[in-house]
Amino acid sequence: MTGRTLRLRRRKMLPGRKGQPKVVALGGGMGLSASLTALRRITGDLTAVVTVADDGGSSGRLRDELDVLPPGDLRKALAALCGDDEWGRTWAQVVQHRFASEGDLHNHAVGNLLIVALWEQLGDHVAALDLVGKLLGAHGRVLPMSAVPLELQALVRGHEPERPDELTTVRGQATVALTPGEVQQVHLVPHDPPAVPEAVEAVLDADWVVVGPGSWFSSVIPHLLVPDLLQALTETKARRVLSLNLAPQPGETDGFSPQRHLEVLARHAPKLAFDVVLADQDAVPDQESLREAAVRLGGTVELAPVAAPDGSPKHDPELLAAAYDRIFRMHGRIGPWR
Repeated sequence: MTGRTLRLRRRKMLPGRKGQPKVVALGGGMGLSASLTALRRITGDLTAVVTVADDGGSSGRLRDELDVLPPGDLRKALAALCGDDEWGRTWAQVVQHRFASEGDLHNHAVGNLLIVALWEQLGDHVAALDLVGKLLGAHGRVLPMSAVPLELQALVRGHEPERPDELTTVRGQATVALTPGEVQQVHLVPHDPPAVPEAVEAVLDADWVVVGPGSWFSSVIPHLLVPDLLQALTETKARRVLSLNLAPQPGETDGFSPQRHLEVLARHAPKLAFDVVLADQDAVPDQESLREAAVRLGGTVELAPVAAPDGSPKHDPELLAAAYDRIFRMHGRIGPWR
């Protein structure tokens, strides 16, 4: 089956549930997975738009060897959209399974190999991901934010600990995520990457757009550095939610307050507004400062218990779903969807 044929069949393959909100979630890695696991519980019309700048691990090896998009974050998003029935649980485990060996397959994820194989067979990134989603019974659609592999670069102060005041350009998502220095700004190479048209269309057609949580500089902000995608985020009539992390990320955002996350995002996309900033009530020591920062972005703050009960900096899917559902109902322009 050709990529063109699959394109014509997409709407049949991926129907939304009538009367439910169209939601687009942007991010990458475990942060996006947390949002998707929660959002699939409250809507059947869900699209994930995923970063494609990863250069570490299995994804980095496939990217270097085959000159393909890094599939890892796309795989994680697909696994998060798998259902809670036996089929969904089984396929989520299969695509996340990593080989352990002394050879070249060591640490490669099964889902990465499956996605890349379909890209090579079909010659169409979106059609291949739709087909993987159909196989998994995914409760939503996964799209790359761009169809070209991207390199993340960051201007970092103190990347070399012995020179704490020196500014250094750090290259590669994996390196940026672990820098011991203070990230000042990030950009993509190429600087004006093309957005995937289906991702732009999804944002413009959405009722709600959810940005975050996730690694702030390496998974969240990169979406704002793709010009067509940023324009769609700015112009969409959808309501926009910014979902904050439960704790600063060691290295990348070490020592950041919740409000500082908003400030650095605004520095990278000064014209982008948000209607709601969602944060865990126990992760905000200075609620008034966060509210002031949210107002500067055009929005209000929603505080809710969304953290896992074990005390780890992970979101609880049920609690996060309840928070999103409440936001959609309280701040939406239309009535309840259920």
